[in-house]
Amino acid sequence: MQELIGTGVALITPFDAQGNPDLNALTALVDFNIENGVDYLVVLGTTAESATLTAAEKSAVKACITAANKGRVPEVLGIGGNNTAAVVEELKTTDLSNYTAVLSVSPYYNKPTQEGIYQHFKAVATATDKPIILYNVPGRTSSNMAPETVARLAADFDHVVAIKEAAGDMVQAMELIRQLPEDFLVISGDDMITLPMVLAGGAGVISVIGEGMPAEFSAMVRLARAGHNDQARALQYQLMPVIDMIFEEGNPAGVKALLEHRNICSANVRLPLVEASTGLKARIGEFLREF
Repeated sequence: MQELIGTGVALITPFDAQGNPDLNALTALVDFNIENGVDYLVVLGTTAESATLTAAEKSAVKACITAANKGRVPEVLGIGGNNTAAVVEELKTTDLSNYTAVLSVSPYYNKPTQEGIYQHFKAVATATDKPIILYNVPGRTSSNMAPETVARLAADFDHVVAIKEAAGDMVQAMELIRQLPEDFLVISGDDMITLPMVLAGGAGVISVIGEGMPAEFSAMVRLARAGHNDQARALQYQLMPVIDMIFEEGNPAGVKALLEHRNICSANVRLPLVEASTGLKARIGEFLREF
C-alpha cells in the first residue's frame, strides 16, 4: 500500500458562525494541504468531530472533499465505532469506490478484551474487501490493542494492511514494527513521536498538526524516510511547542485555532467541545509569527 506511506492528515470539519459545516472553508483546507505536500487525506476520522455530524452532514463533507481533491491524492474514509453491528452495516451500505482504504477505530467505552477486539475487527474485515487501517488510541478508547492482536488480524486477513498507532508508546510501536510483516504499515497516530517512529521503521503518520503545518510536517516525514536525520530532527524540534499547544485544550479545538490564524477556517467546534481559550489562541498566534 504505497499510497499510505508518508503524511496523511486527519481533516477537521470547519463550522460557520451558525454551526453548520463550512464547505468553502473545507475546500480551502483541502487545497492548502495538497498544495503543501501532504500525501493523502483522511475523511471523517475522529478529528472531524464525526461523532457530532448527522448522516446528511457526513455525506456533504465526503462529497466536498472528493470534489476539492480532484483525484490529486488518495483518500481514506473513517468508519468505526463501538457497536460492531452498526459498523458492519455502515461498511456494507457505504459507497467506498472513492477511497483507497478504511480507517477503523478500536471500540471505545466498552473496554473489550483482546479477544473482543479481534472479533470486532474480524467482523469488520468480513464486511468489506477494502484495505483496512486499524486505529489504536487507548487515550480515547480506554483499551489498548496489543501487538499480538494486530499480528493475528494481519495474519488472518490480507486486507488488514496497516495500523494507526496512537498509544504514545515507542516500545509498543517498535514491537509492532518487529512483529508485523515488512509490507504491513505501522503509521504514527501521535504527532509528537512521529519522527522516532519513522526512524524505527514506521511508514509515516496520520497527523493533526500536519493539516495546520503541512509543508513543514510532511517535509519532516520525507526527510526522515530518506535518511536525512539531522534536517528532520531540526524540523521536529521547531514544531514540538505547537504540537503541545494544539492538544492542550483538546482536539480539534487547538488545530482549529491554528487554522483560524492561517485564515483557513473559523475556530468553531461543536458541543461537548468548546473553542480554544483566548490565551491559547494568542500563544498559537505568537508561535506562528515567530516561526
